Amino acid sequence: MTFTATVFIGTSLDGYIARPDDDIQWLTSRGEQAGDMGFFGFLESVDAVIMGRNTYEKVIGFGEENWHYGDRHVGVLSTTLPEGADPRITVYRDLDGLFADLDERGVKHVYPDGGRLIQSFLRAGRVDRFIISVAPVLIGAGHRLFGDLPHDVPLRLDSVSDAGGGFAQLRYTVERRQRA
Repeated sequence: MTFTATVFIGTSLDGYIARPDDDIQWLTSRGEQAGDMGFFGFLESVDAVIMGRNTYEKVIGFGEENWHYGDRHVGVLSTTLPEGADPRITVYRDLDGLFADLDERGVKHVYPDGGRLIQSFLRAGRVDRFIISVAPVLIGAGHRLFGDLPHDVPLRLDSVSDAGGGFAQLRYTVERRQRA
């Protein structure tokens, strides 16, 4: 498999990406003060955006004016979303089929978006970099960015910056172990 995958996401300081009821107002309201935190520049580097169904539903709920993906390939990993539900997306039923199609398309840089999808990419060893914008808030409960993993994922800190609005932006590269 030839593509690389970079996670670009916002979390609360205590590691949540959404409240238990999927609300992200705590993030978006604070994010307005910080600006795009480099998102649009990052998006320009991406060939394909892959999201889970919950993330897809959240994105389309923001309205047409917030569909920022342009002509790049957009996929949704879902076992329940009907194929053909949206002409802008390709529905994938499993990771193997998703990865095979991305390779067949010649995709070089993937943006996986959505908590469970990111966790699936991590378990499959398919995340190469993280850009995590940490919001200046503790929300105490909700959906965590990271779930159970079968083993440690060693990371190298590339940079930490003040992203504005009280946000810190952390950039990490996943360190690959050399096999003998």
